[in-house]
Amino acid sequence: MTRTLHTVAVFCGSNPGATDDYARGADGLGRALARQGLILVYGGTNKGLMKAVADSVLAHGGEAHGVITERLHALGHVHPGLTRQEVVPTLSIRKARMMELADAFISLPGGIGTLEETMVVWSRNQLGEIDKPLGLLNIAAFFSPFLAFLDSMVQTKFLPPAHRAAISVDTDPEALIEKLRTFQATDVPKWL
Repeated sequence: MTRTLHTVAVFCGSNPGATDDYARGADGLGRALARQGLILVYGGTNKGLMKAVADSVLAHGGEAHGVITERLHALGHVHPGLTRQEVVPTLSIRKARMMELADAFISLPGGIGTLEETMVVWSRNQLGEIDKPLGLLNIAAFFSPFLAFLDSMVQTKFLPPAHRAAISVDTDPEALIEKLRTFQATDVPKWL
């Protein structure tokens, strides 16, 4: 089965990271989304990797849909060139709206917000509340320690192996998008 994807929500840092590798990775993902006609849904700001991926999508003829909180909008963090911009009252509404709009999710390197958004999507998929694939673009091995931690969750019997495999991972954005298109949700219960 191949999924039809129209929109991909991207979770990523509002900071640029320590090296240019992260911005190059965000740019590569933006090019891939635009080339494949996929609409970017993201947090709507003009900061860090969030700006980099949106700028890349737009520069390559794609569409970018931002969902930003009133507070960040008031601080002037709104990206001025988006195809569509929504301003919502709170972070929890922002996350819910992004999940509603997206057919799939990709996480790039980022901080606690990125990690939290990634985990919420993974958890909701695990519990069967949504069926929307999640991928990690492992730029400069950023997610490798996190993946090792997930492996330890399997080894210590807190996570079934089939659920560990419920996150697609790649270093190439085109390959990652293809994994999301062909992703099959597990029917293995979460309880060991």
